[in-house]
Amino acid sequence: MSDSKTIKLNQVSVGYRDSRGKERIVKSNISLGAEKGELVALIGGNGIGKSTLLRTLAGFQPPINGDIIVSGKSIASYREKELATTLSFVSTEIIRVANLSVFEMVALGRFPHTNWFGKLTDEDRRIVNESIGMVGLNGYQSRPINQISDGERQRAMIARTLAQDTDIIVLDEPTAFLDVPNKYEVVSILHHLAREKNKTIIFSTHDLNIAVSEVDMIWLMLQDDVVQGAPEDLILNGQFPLLFQKSDLVFDMEKGDFRIKRRPKLTARLTGAGSELLWTQKALERNGLEMNNEADTEIEITVRSEPPCWQVRTTNGEKTFYSVYHLCRYLREL
Repeated sequence: MSDSKTIKLNQVSVGYRDSRGKERIVKSNISLGAEKGELVALIGGNGIGKSTLLRTLAGFQPPINGDIIVSGKSIASYREKELATTLSFVSTEIIRVANLSVFEMVALGRFPHTNWFGKLTDEDRRIVNESIGMVGLNGYQSRPINQISDGERQRAMIARTLAQDTDIIVLDEPTAFLDVPNKYEVVSILHHLAREKNKTIIFSTHDLNIAVSEVDMIWLMLQDDVVQGAPEDLILNGQFPLLFQKSDLVFDMEKGDFRIKRRPKLTARLTGAGSELLWTQKALERNGLEMNNEADTEIEITVRSEPPCWQVRTTNGEKTFYSVYHLCRYLREL
């Protein structure tokens, strides 16, 4: 199979120069790649070098060692304007410029394609308006960028990269500062662009559940290594849980989510079915109960669905509860 990667890192070391001009390596020997049509999430702890890697990837600073291949040639061989027509970048910086409209913000993405005077042609304007529509901001063209919500502003930033019309889009924490619905909407837009426009999209994130459920590939930055693979591959290979070795956070392989590690105080037998059973188990684990349906236990809990209720049998007798909240309050007092 031929190498079809749009972007490829070969033994790259990234870092910066300190005030004395000395090179400081943040991460070394990074070998990664991504293809057209892929949505890639860069994941790692704070201070591990995600932003440094993305800035190097976007051409804002050279790699200390190694090479980055962009669309078949070394990033070092690109002229600035040529790279700007191949790769676009969205930073974490929140843009609040007085009197700058959404249209004008998005139109900044056309500058690599305009003439010396930066004058927009009718075709440029069509592309700008089309980009605004693709992120769901039709009707926002004349609104000041500093008078729209953070979620809408982030969409406008993505629209700017669409107007720039590059094959590769790199975003540093595009879902930072957004509420849950906006986080998922932004990632949904990125997923759509990767699939429908055949773009390579790489973004850093701390939203692990979104990454696991939505992306094609994860670039996982660990303390001593950087690995890549589909979320499921990294989970099954035991690499994903390495993110949490030094914390109380654990990844549940069976449920596919993250939780705080707790020492169970009591053991209970839990029976029932459906979503009521699933959410009851989550609540009981949060409150320090371990589920054990194979051994005799002093606590037996039966979940009923119609109407939802919880029957508890202990050595003290039987009780029925009609909310998970009151069930948990009772069990904590045992």
